[in-house]
Amino acid sequence: MSAIDIRTLDDVDGIHEAARILDEVWGEPGTMPANILRALEHAGNYVVGLFDGDRMIGASAAFFGSPAERSMHSHITGVLPGHQGKGLGRQLKEHQRAWALHRGVGHITWTFDPLVARNAYFNLAVLRARATEYLVDHYGAMADAVNRGDESDRVMVTWPLAEPPASPPKEADVVAVVAVPDDIEALRRSDPAAAAAWRRRLRDDLRGHLASGRRIGGFDRRGYLIVG
Repeated sequence: MSAIDIRTLDDVDGIHEAARILDEVWGEPGTMPANILRALEHAGNYVVGLFDGDRMIGASAAFFGSPAERSMHSHITGVLPGHQGKGLGRQLKEHQRAWALHRGVGHITWTFDPLVARNAYFNLAVLRARATEYLVDHYGAMADAVNRGDESDRVMVTWPLAEPPASPPKEADVVAVVAVPDDIEALRRSDPAAAAAWRRRLRDDLRGHLASGRRIGGFDRRGYLIVG
């Protein structure tokens, strides 16, 4: 993916194109309004576009946390269909990491839907970020095509930038595995009741494990979260 260039968006046209791309990815107008992206960028936050030549194919925005925490929260990243699954997520995270370190940031946080298997694998097994919290219906009802009809539960992760990545639990320390569906997005469209049942089951299982002092320590590609 060396032909892909990641550039800071500091002009109005670029900001509006990024907002349009994010609307297309999520299938909902106003996913990340251009005026908010412009304000974040102008205040010194992370607002970038992913370019294939002169064409923007993705966008990402993150903002700084409280000064004492030296943190940055990665809020949204979207890549157009046809360019997904090609390693751009890893390329973007490495760019984000370098950008943050240059500004004295110690760790990056973000949330992901634990029912989306590919995201769980990327965050926990590829980046080896640390799951820190289970957030119930974190954003409330969402109207976009990806999340519509489901509660917006999320897992919060933190990615320490100057420390070794989190290690998955040793086999002897694994106390449970929690299954996730192969394709929750398709299931939401075809069988909303079944998707909702997956949500409740996963929520109860993970919150129970976390309340007992265990951690979500990884993801197996066969389709389950590893708890240790």
